[in-house]
Amino acid sequence: MWNLILRIAGSSAGIWLASEFVNGVQVSGNWKTFVIIGVVLGVVNFFIKPILDVLSLPLKILTLGLFSLIINMTLVWLIDIIFVELVINGLIPLFWTTALIWLANFVLGKWLPAK
Repeated sequence: MWNLILRIAGSSAGIWLASEFVNGVQVSGNWKTFVIIGVVLGVVNFFIKPILDVLSLPLKILTLGLFSLIINMTLVWLIDIIFVELVINGLIPLFWTTALIWLANFVLGKWLPAK
């Protein structure tokens, strides 16, 4: 449960960071919008991403792990499609948004280790 909460917080923080610092990423709404997007992205990353990781293991081995980035970018792109409040214009902003979400989750995971 703690890992899910950390992923939700990291996803919300990453989306906020991207909307503030990445050109081509806009989020309309207030802090509740970031929380809702973070909840959906956190749940998707917690439940669906492990399944995709197992299914794509041969591709991850062939690409030396680079395919993980493609999976993460695809999940963020799907969240962009689901939420009209989130607008990511182009592949480069999508890459940086994915990188910031990963960074926020990484930092939270290191500062607040799982119980």
